[in-house]
Amino acid sequence: MIPIRYAKRTITDKEQIDQFLSQAKTGHLGMTNGIEPYIIPLNFCWLAGKLYFHGADSGRKIEMIQANNRVCFSVCEEYGTIADPVPAHVDTAYMSVFLSGTIERVVEPEEMREAMQAMLDKYVPGYFSEPLPLQHVLKYRSSMGSVTAVFRITPDTISAKGNLAGDEKKFFHGRKVEQDV
Repeated sequence: MIPIRYAKRTITDKEQIDQFLSQAKTGHLGMTNGIEPYIIPLNFCWLAGKLYFHGADSGRKIEMIQANNRVCFSVCEEYGTIADPVPAHVDTAYMSVFLSGTIERVVEPEEMREAMQAMLDKYVPGYFSEPLPLQHVLKYRSSMGSVTAVFRITPDTISAKGNLAGDEKKFFHGRKVEQDV
């Protein structure tokens, strides 16, 4: 884990981190080609300690990955605002995870299918009555004619932090400071 400056917010529970990464919907992939940074939002899945996503097999993202396979990925979920009679103590309830590692294109067909199936299970659970056919993964082309590429990030560092205040402290419309003093 990378040390977090505000140490009391550090989350080290691996199960909590795994559960968060399994449920969070959007992450941001950070890349650099050595000249400029590039960050893009992505849907993803967390599978067996690795992060997977898919996309076109050409374009700026591919060029950046080819120039430098070291990447970072950040996920943050906001759970509401924490009310407090002291204005400087008003805060945000959240959890975030930051990881860095190496990225590579998945070439093994079954691993591609497994990752794509995990994304379907995450984003449209129960929608499909049959598992994703391997042939669909191998033969699918986008409307622009590109092949779907599946990528795996193998993290070498993961850090997490959060402020997971209870509902009794969360702000709601109509809540007034007089209720909290």
